[in-house]
Amino acid sequence: MARAGRRPGPTETREEILAAARRLFAEQGYDGATIRGIAAEAGVNAALLHHYFGTKQQLFVAAMNLPVNPAEELPRLLATPDEQTGERVVRLFLSVWGDARARAPFLALLRSIADNEQAATMIREFLTSAVLSRIAEDRSVPPLRAAAAAAQLVGLVMLRYVLEIPPLATATDDEIVALVAPAIQYYLSP
Repeated sequence: MARAGRRPGPTETREEILAAARRLFAEQGYDGATIRGIAAEAGVNAALLHHYFGTKQQLFVAAMNLPVNPAEELPRLLATPDEQTGERVVRLFLSVWGDARARAPFLALLRSIADNEQAATMIREFLTSAVLSRIAEDRSVPPLRAAAAAAQLVGLVMLRYVLEIPPLATATDDEIVALVAPAIQYYLSP
């Protein structure tokens, strides 16, 4: 049984927890990995994970080094009036992907899910439960429509930021929003 409280001595505990989380998320997927299992793998009490990271979703975001935490961004996105959802979603995507430092972890993640079925499963489970299902429920749309909106956005960022296809790569954010937001709005409107 893991000891309660902090370990004595230098505190590498946070990094050990993150390393354990990465291993278990990779081996068991997002749904399969548990806070208790990760705590046991790191040799700490589950309460310490909650102290450092809060929720399983926040631990996942930290372990994967994601520049955006859906637990923070989704409530802000979903608090907007329904008719502004498409524009807010597209602007959020463009702001995250437009920042080269924020883009780097996403690019690494895309590469890993393309080459590794375990990584793909982990990300699929996380996106489905932490993002897409919440958006679909909040906006009263079928999950297929939330997934279609995500597909449109992933295609956009692939062409704009990864492949850098002109004129998408050179268009202003406002031009992209004007073109893409209506489609996202359609997907996310009941």
